[in-house]
Amino acid sequence: MEIIGKIIFDLPEQNGVSKSGNQWRKKEYVLETEDTYPRKVHFDFFGERVDQFKLNVGDRIRLSFDIESREYNGRWFTSIRGWRAEPVTDAAPVQGAYAAPAAATAAPAAPVPPAVNATDDLPF
Repeated sequence: MEIIGKIIFDLPEQNGVSKSGNQWRKKEYVLETEDTYPRKVHFDFFGERVDQFKLNVGDRIRLSFDIESREYNGRWFTSIRGWRAEPVTDAAPVQGAYAAPAAATAAPAAPVPPAVNATDDLPF
């Protein structure tokens, strides 16, 4: 999935060691969409992507991401895991918060009014 927006928060990097002894790193950001009613989206980069995608507050990006949910102690947690971030210039068209195929965003054709018969006075 993809979303376009501006980085509004750059949270501190987190790191640690997993139960199996592997080192891990995570960098979190908050993006604000460009919709009529903007939404804030918290996402992260994990592992090697932390160094691959260095973002700054104010950067306008197109974020490619996956949504993942997991259960812990009977509660469910959902995260948005980014896997690519591309800069977006002002000249790029914005299709709203979520990228959609071009055919899906095309406006439907307007209905064609029926032909009018001058001798018929019925309204239908």
